[in-house]
Amino acid sequence: MRSWGVALLLVLGQAGVAGAHSHEKGDIQVRHPWSRATPPGAMVAVGYMEIRNTGAQPDRLIAASTPVAKSVEMHVTQREGEVMKMRQVKDFEIPARERITLRPGGSHLMLVGLERPLKKGERITMRLRFEHAGELQVEVEVQDIGARKPHH
Repeated sequence: MRSWGVALLLVLGQAGVAGAHSHEKGDIQVRHPWSRATPPGAMVAVGYMEIRNTGAQPDRLIAASTPVAKSVEMHVTQREGEVMKMRQVKDFEIPARERITLRPGGSHLMLVGLERPLKKGERITMRLRFEHAGELQVEVEVQDIGARKPHH
């Protein structure tokens, strides 16, 4: 009986950790929001995450903001010939019953006009505004300066 109690505590503990990296509103779920630490004097940072739409209708991420930057822009990275180019877009569509992943080398949120450097280990708040789901506040975990994926 004692081993069942220990096993249950371990499972519940792991569920709590997973829950800390997931935020939901309506049909939208944001998983593992993260960024990278920035060097002193940097004026931009990035935001990455997975956005899932469990609903029957598409939704759009139409705006984002954070108190640590003057603005947040949505960017895509595309190959043009031999060169990778980044360009700003007005929104990110999240198709019904699908997900999009914002990640290094691809689509991402650009935090422009940083108020201060981002430090590894801190969490910053970010408000995401969706066309249908409305506003969702998430905690973005700041990873190492050279991180390529979230480490939880």
